[in-house]
Amino acid sequence: MNNQKRNTILFSLLFIGLIVLFFVNISLGSITIPFKEVYTSLSGGQSSKSTWEYIIINYRLPKAITAVLVGMGLSISGLLMQTLFRNPLAGPYVLGLSSGASLGVAFVILGASILPSFLSGILLSPYGIVLASTLGSTTVLLLVLLVSQRLRDTMAILIVGLMFGSFTSAVVGVLTYFSSAEQLQKFTFWSMGNLGNLSWSSIVILSICVLLGLFLSLLSIKPLNALLLGENYAKSMGLNFNKARLIIILATSILAGSITAYAGPIAFIGLAVPHIAKLVFQTSNHTVLFWSTLLFGAAIMLICDVVSQMPGMEITLPINAITSILGAPVVIWLLVRKRSFK
Repeated sequence: MNNQKRNTILFSLLFIGLIVLFFVNISLGSITIPFKEVYTSLSGGQSSKSTWEYIIINYRLPKAITAVLVGMGLSISGLLMQTLFRNPLAGPYVLGLSSGASLGVAFVILGASILPSFLSGILLSPYGIVLASTLGSTTVLLLVLLVSQRLRDTMAILIVGLMFGSFTSAVVGVLTYFSSAEQLQKFTFWSMGNLGNLSWSSIVILSICVLLGLFLSLLSIKPLNALLLGENYAKSMGLNFNKARLIIILATSILAGSITAYAGPIAFIGLAVPHIAKLVFQTSNHTVLFWSTLLFGAAIMLICDVVSQMPGMEITLPINAITSILGAPVVIWLLVRKRSFK
């Protein structure tokens, strides 16, 4: 079987699997809703129970859409960073964006006690926390972009991003030390990630940000393929390296920054999904990797969300814990399996 035919079959299976997982995600939870009822509600029909329809439209559908957006955005940003820095351990938060967002949220949650009561009430609202997270990640983004214009060495940008992350983590640590148990608990819950608290207006904003980031990533496919053989080779092929690097960093920042702002810092997905796509499709061509990583990211995020909902039970586990618990063994198994074929 030639590669093109194989890829077509794999993409077809992935796409069908993603649609099935989307319906499974909406169907399962503390209350199991039949597939037929889910389809009826989503297609504009009248469900046999009004409570089912309310749960689907107002809670489970927004959460499933958020899971798809988060999975796609983090996976693609991870792919961009791994290729740009030629480092398999690079992820979407390697530029320090997650730490910047955490710092913004830490200032709001952990520093609320020193603010006037009316101001702390506004900032501690969901929109206040999103705004603080966005400002934190945007500040780090602007600093990284400013530094990237002055540094020619890509690895130096990676080090600068890690230093920004270390600095902001240290400030968060100081704020944590002087915080109350209630403040620490709230900050800890935010850091565990959450897909279920977004309103439709928030989903629209997140969708615009993710689509913009994905569009910039799509424009970077040709430069990414050129970068596989190194910066010097890419430049010899006529690539405007500084411009391409700027677009890649901007795309990653938009994707990772917006997702962290609305869903919290979610681990594993951005780091591991690109490796899963490479191992399954057995290619380094970013034309194939872009779409396969996109679909794998959305599908894996939906699976993790289904597990975190604990079908048939009232409790919901932190999404961050599930992504790491399920994801790490899968990647280890794939890598060992690939090694055994050599």
